[in-house]
Amino acid sequence: MKIVTEIVMPQLAESLVSATIDKWLKQPGDTIGMYEPICEILTDKVNAELPSTLEGTIVKILVGAGENVPVGTPVCLVEVEQEGGAAPAAGAASAGETQSILSNAALSQTGGSNTGGGMAGNPVTQESGDISMRHRFSPAVQQLAAEHSVNLAHVPGTGLGGRITRKDVLAYVETASSAKAAANAPAVPQMQNVRSTGLHLTDTPTIPTIEVEGRSTSGREYFIDVTPVRNAIARNMKLSASEIPHAWTMIEVDVTNLVVLRNKLKDEFIKREGINLTYLAFMLKAVVNAIKDVPIMNSVWAVDKIVVKRDINLGLAVGTEDAVKVPVIKNADQKNIAGLAREIDELARKTREGKLTLSDMEGGTFTVNNTGSFGSIASYPIINYPQAAIITFESIVKRPVVIDDMIAVRSMANLCLSLDHRILDGVICGRFLQRVKENLEGFNMDTKLY
Repeated sequence: MKIVTEIVMPQLAESLVSATIDKWLKQPGDTIGMYEPICEILTDKVNAELPSTLEGTIVKILVGAGENVPVGTPVCLVEVEQEGGAAPAAGAASAGETQSILSNAALSQTGGSNTGGGMAGNPVTQESGDISMRHRFSPAVQQLAAEHSVNLAHVPGTGLGGRITRKDVLAYVETASSAKAAANAPAVPQMQNVRSTGLHLTDTPTIPTIEVEGRSTSGREYFIDVTPVRNAIARNMKLSASEIPHAWTMIEVDVTNLVVLRNKLKDEFIKREGINLTYLAFMLKAVVNAIKDVPIMNSVWAVDKIVVKRDINLGLAVGTEDAVKVPVIKNADQKNIAGLAREIDELARKTREGKLTLSDMEGGTFTVNNTGSFGSIASYPIINYPQAAIITFESIVKRPVVIDDMIAVRSMANLCLSLDHRILDGVICGRFLQRVKENLEGFNMDTKLY
């Protein structure tokens, strides 16, 4: 006997109250398997494929593409085979089961990769699941492959169980086109890099994808759709600015010894770890040790009390061409400099590639920004609500400095701290910044990375 039941919008995180349907991967009449992606959804933090919690045939789509719906709202109707004479409950899976499915297996980032964890409630092994999903292509993927004459057997899949997504196909096409263009391009003489400021200005910047809704009647302006991510940034920034009485202070730091240390260690580090040893890793270590000495910096305002967090989870502000996201390094105080460098590289890479998960974005207690990476020497950061403070590490610049009544050229950097004046005052923050300064200036040739 067949019955019709609902698939509902799950709660992907505690703070999530709604999500937007971006596009449907399945249509009425299509058969779907358990955990098979049925649509792409957009949340405040990440984009994801929503896996089915049922096995059957889609009867009706209840929510159109572009619509934002609250958690728990039915999004489609599915016809399923009734077993044992008992009708399944609406949605077929509880909210907890759905969360487990999304977190452990089926929350495949759009264009992202599966972490390899086992599928919640899946009776088959991960290996057999990989085989079954690897060769299941959605109609959109098949159509895209046909348009570009792509053999899907050659495309690496990053979706659930190795499933190939549209972004996988597009990435494969782009890679093939780039390789062909490079092979046909004439030889170009090597140019000496005269000057570069910051960490990403030496790279060719990517151009953000802009969704144009329409043009004004005058034709002198055009409109850009506000994405869920941009809307979340606007909402959080407004909340921070309206609720938190901001104050800020700045201190300069002599990082000459740190520059010498990093220059000595960076080549060996990249050979050993395969990643760059950035100044930011040292900065995070200096901040963590300062928070240990001034723990109230790691707190939030709770109206009738101040909540001081025992765990030090550092949020790392990472900018892309069209947004700023703040992935979190959990228990940063338990990591050495090399461990922090690995975390920075991993989270920055996942941010740029759009592979951040919800767990990557949650639990931050204090945020560090690296505005110096694009040449800034002084800035006023907005606090990452509801945290008590945010610190930014500005660009390292060689400047003449007076030392013992003599002028010397030193590598200097500014540290800018924004603070919640309900929780923190100038004395506390001055002590904190001085401790960060001492930690940064204390790095020397005897400093250990491990």
